[in-house]
Amino acid sequence: MNSSQQSDPSDRPARLTVGVVGAGRVGAALAAALRRAGHRPVAASGVSDASVRRAATLLPDVPLVTPAEVLARADLVLLTVPDDALPGLVEGLAETGAIRPGQLIVHTSGRYGTGVLAPALRAGALPLALHPVMTFTGTAVDVERLAGCSFGITAPEELRLAAEALVIEMGGEPEWIEEEARPLYHAALALGANHLVTLVAQSMELLRTAGVEAPDRMLGPLLGAALDNALRSGDGALTGPVARGDAGTVAAHVSELRKHAPQTVAGYLAMARTTADRALAHGLLKPELAEDLLDVLAEGDLR
Repeated sequence: MNSSQQSDPSDRPARLTVGVVGAGRVGAALAAALRRAGHRPVAASGVSDASVRRAATLLPDVPLVTPAEVLARADLVLLTVPDDALPGLVEGLAETGAIRPGQLIVHTSGRYGTGVLAPALRAGALPLALHPVMTFTGTAVDVERLAGCSFGITAPEELRLAAEALVIEMGGEPEWIEEEARPLYHAALALGANHLVTLVAQSMELLRTAGVEAPDRMLGPLLGAALDNALRSGDGALTGPVARGDAGTVAAHVSELRKHAPQTVAGYLAMARTTADRALAHGLLKPELAEDLLDVLAEGDLR
């Protein structure tokens, strides 16, 4: 079920009061999506100017209070703080008695499963890990993007249906991730999404240096097609000089990058070597061409 299939929330009563600890980009968007589904955001915490603005935009009329007060008011609490801050936050809330038995405590970290919520579990709370696989802007568009967005779910077996129901209500698609697989799952997402941004930003900078006035317009169709092909065909979508074994072209690339953007050379060489390995393994790169190519890449490391 997606957001377009949900009934009008005004047709049914709110079922859970919702609080947000850390009104960042993720927390505000998820609370707004839960409001759309018929739940009732009642409190949020946030101290930065950006948090205050986001709360005012996405959660109008929801008061900003202390984390302890958020937990006192809410049946379902979203802990949407940075990964490194999450363990200390959970321990602190549990030690102060802020967590109530039967309260749903939900974190949105990709790195952690429910183990990080052990102090809350000991306090009688119901722990859920719901990680939206999406980048967030801090604006209303984030709520719309949740439609069809995958969520990595980890929860005790008895809470699995509840976790899936919350995700579906927000318009998302639940995907079960075992506790021990969470770090690998999160690394995979960071490898794809975060590094993609870096690669695209570097590519645009190089195109500007080459005199291209609108690198975003030039790259848009190319990268859109490349992403679509990769999602459809995996390594079968590999193209370009590395996959073809054009060692001379790759050598020219490395030479130009050293002149104009030396900070990009290490990344280019690392990605080219990985691409060559994958192209070889899938029969796209001929072994007789790979030798010269790998020599070029090795020479690039030595300079």
